[in-house]
Amino acid sequence: MIGLAASGPGVGDPVPTGPSAADPVLAAPVWADPGAADRLVAAAEAAADVAAAVVRPFFRAGLPADLKDDASPVTIADRTAEQAMRAVLAGRFPDHGILGEEFGLDRPQARLRWVLDPIDGTRAFLTGRPMFGTLIGLLDGDRPILGVIDQPVTGERWIGVAGQRTRFRATLGGTAGTRSCATLAAAELSCTSPEMLGADLPRWQRLAGAVRRVSYGGDCYAYGLLALGQIDVIAEADLKLWDWVALVPVIEGAGGRLTDWEGQTLRPQGDGRVLAVGDPSLLGPAVALLRG
Repeated sequence: MIGLAASGPGVGDPVPTGPSAADPVLAAPVWADPGAADRLVAAAEAAADVAAAVVRPFFRAGLPADLKDDASPVTIADRTAEQAMRAVLAGRFPDHGILGEEFGLDRPQARLRWVLDPIDGTRAFLTGRPMFGTLIGLLDGDRPILGVIDQPVTGERWIGVAGQRTRFRATLGGTAGTRSCATLAAAELSCTSPEMLGADLPRWQRLAGAVRRVSYGGDCYAYGLLALGQIDVIAEADLKLWDWVALVPVIEGAGGRLTDWEGQTLRPQGDGRVLAVGDPSLLGPAVALLRG
């Protein structure tokens, strides 16, 4: 996952929230109004479509990358895709806030705030591996209520809405829904890279020692695979707000759980440690091992 951009707040920074009285969607929770929810999903999908149109021509095209302040890579594809998504969302919902990895936060007092990561997994993108994705999330205050994971090369798309079952569209196989996994001993564990764990590596290794197998790589794509029942547990650290907001509705709508390493609800002011389980019964044992 791409690290913190200098232009916007990270997970550890306060993120302003507040009401936007001009927005008629806010008369009730958006997931309680099918018409409003449909309009929000349509906007998110339109944003994913324009981002995919930007990103695809750059894939395996020998694209150069710049390094940000945290030494993570960024490309013209990241920046252009985010600008395109911002234009779509601002055009449809001008009163909503928008937080993107590359260009920071607009309208910080808006209650509804889009959270964008144009290419989650820039290292995979740069090395020609389709293990990356575009993330589009929507927060109502601090609660993620909508999420899209889009893989622009393979054409896979996950759509999650609070209170609804996750939808998955692809020409490849797969059905949205996590799988039953009775014990950690039978579980497939994934992590993008052990480097992201830092001082938390010993805690993570306790969990890794209890599972059936461990695989690395994937960024947001691994969470999509968990929502398809291909992976059982993901434990990672140093995630920023734009790395996880879109994942919450997708994972929960597929039957799983996405929390911090204490098993608590993820918050914008959290510590960046994220734990996903496909079978909710794995959450307690996983948390116990991560706590030590």
